[in-house]
Parts: sequence; structure tokens; C-alpha cells
Amino acid sequence: MPDVHFLAPRAAAKRLSRRAVLAGFGVVGLGALSACGRTTKMAASPPVDGELESKLNLYSWGDYDNPDLIEAFKDEYDVLVQVDSYGSNEELIAKLSTSRGTSGYDVVVPTGSNIPQMLNHNLLQRLDLSLIPNFAHMDPNFTRQYFDPENEYSICKAWGTTGFVYDTTTIPRDLTSWQDFIDTAQQEAAGTTSLLEDPWEVSAIALAALGYSLNTEDESELEEARAIVVDQLAPNTKAYIGNVATGMIQGSFTLLQAFNGDARQGLSEVPNPDDWKFVFPTPSANLWMDNWSIATGAPHPDSAHAFINQMISPETAVDQLDYIGYPIGTKGLAEAAKQADLSEQDLIFPTQEVLDRLEPSKQTPADQIRTQIYADAQARSGA
Repeated sequence: MPDVHFLAPRAAAKRLSRRAVLAGFGVVGLGALSACGRTTKMAASPPVDGELESKLNLYSWGDYDNPDLIEAFKDEYDVLVQVDSYGSNEELIAKLSTSRGTSGYDVVVPTGSNIPQMLNHNLLQRLDLSLIPNFAHMDPNFTRQYFDPENEYSICKAWGTTGFVYDTTTIPRDLTSWQDFIDTAQQEAAGTTSLLEDPWEVSAIALAALGYSLNTEDESELEEARAIVVDQLAPNTKAYIGNVATGMIQGSFTLLQAFNGDARQGLSEVPNPDDWKFVFPTPSANLWMDNWSIATGAPHPDSAHAFINQMISPETAVDQLDYIGYPIGTKGLAEAAKQADLSEQDLIFPTQEVLDRLEPSKQTPADQIRTQIYADAQARSGA
């Protein structure tokens, strides 16, 4: 495996994973947002109905946008951008639910599986795609998802998938599937395996190995998955961790379930990256997607549309990828990243063959069963 280099600036390389709890990030003002000195060229947006409002309130995951791009939008349109952060979709939903359309936030970034729930509670307002012409540049792989088939309420902001990373010095054989993961956890990696802090993702390992839908609601299928997770994986699992990079750096794990971007971050920090390998496992895995949306009651809707249009433009896509470490849904980004000489693109961009077999996670009533499987597994592991 060739050397792996993290794409984000070194100052950002040690930040917690997008999927970890980003405690303490707090409110970021424009002074912090302009800390990076690079000048970023923005592609001009078309005029909207009337002049843009003078302010934009963004509520998103912590440190999830290139500060230069936000500063460039501010300079281009003379719009003050205020950024607040949250550490989970639950926190976002709670904030918007309790405010009943008066949160004051304009642009929010929910994960796709949460959007149906948010629409049921009228937390998002319909987008005017005529004000977001750069939507025409979105990759069809990341449009028209089950949670918003016509992209009326959401546009892909970033995406990734789940797999696993392993230490080839301890596990010298070639691993390719979730069944390989399960077998190895009971053999070479017994006691040095980690699983994600996510009930859906943990159950998905077993469901995939069994050949079932990762979103199944069939109780008998979930019972089969329980037996694998609780009886085969849990006794050999050392920890359930969200920040996979930290687990890799600590050196006490040899097999880790991981989001692809987080694994790449870990590979950038370990002293021996050549000894590690990341796998996009067969037969399936999650395709998660975070999305640009506009909150119901947004006080600055024109600025919100213009901001989303800028942030998905092909001209800014590489800068955004370079900073956050995950690809956005713009067409041709892999080619642009190659031209920009960004390394280890095989970890950033799964092949079309891999994309075609991914299954986006959904919220279902059976999530209660998955949560119980996860709790039972933790108890069995002594975690």
C-alpha cells in the first residue's frame, strides 16, 4: 500500500472525526473563519430575487467547511456569515423542533436518513432550485435519494461509506468481505477489534454477511444478526469507538470498523501507514450522505440559496474536499482531485462498482431492535 497523506491542513488534521462528538467547538465567528490566509476564487452566483440579505446563519457539524470558502462568500456578497455547530443529528433536530420555525438558522446540514423525520415535523423548507443553478453539476450518484427523490429539500454536501481497516503485519492474509471481518475478529484480531459507536453500523456487519438488506425490519433476520454480533463479534471486541483515527494511532487495535475518510485520517497519523489496508467490503455497506438544506422559517432565504450554490460549485469542490477530507457530490470531482495532485484517491472515491452495491441507511421501527443488539453486544464485551 502506498503512503497515505491526509488532505486537510495540518492544523485541522488532529480534529475529531465528523462522526465523533465535537464537544467544545462552540460558536465560530468570522474572525476564526478567516484565520486561513489563502485567497479562494469564487464562481459568481446569478442574481436572486432582490438583493441578498446582509447575514447568513449556518448551523452545521463542527469544522465541516473550508473557512476560506466561507470568507470568500462573505467578501463576494458582503454577507456576514455566523456559524454554530452541533455534534449529532439529534441535537440539530431538537434545536429546530423546540424553536418551531424561529431558530434563526438559515442553512442546516442533516444526514439523509434523518430527513424524512424532519420533513414529517416541518423542519425544512422547500428549495428553489432556480436559485441554485450549480445543482446541474451534481453527480447522479448523489441526487434523487430515497429520502428526497426530487431534491426538493436537500442537496448533497458530503458523502462517504463504511468498511474496515486492518494491520497487515498481524493479519497477513487478504480480507475482502464482512464475513472475513467476522472470521478475523475471532482469530488473528481477537481482543484487538473495534466496532463503531453506532447500532445501525454494527448490525450491518452481520446483516451484510448473511446477505440480508442492511435496513431489514424482519425480526427473524435481525435475530440471526444478533447471534453473530453478540456471540461472535462482541466477545472479541476491545472497544466501540467513534474516532477511528485515535484507535489506530494508539496501536492497540489490529482490526477496526471505520468510515473511509476517518480511516484515511488515521493512516496519515500512524508511524507505519504501509502496514495498514482499508477495505470496501462485499457484499454491501452504508452510503451516508450529509446534505445542504434550509430550515423552516429561515430569516435570510436568498443568502441561503446563494451560499448553497457557491458551496457546490465545481470551482470550489476541490478546496472543500481538501479541507473536510470527504468528497462532495459534484460531478468530475475525482478527475479534479487528480489534477490537483491529491493523494490516495482510492480511499476518497470508491469505484462505481463499489458505489452500485452500497445501501443508504434508513430509520425504521426496527432501529429499536438494533439498539438492543448494540447494548447487548457492549455488555458481552464488558464495554
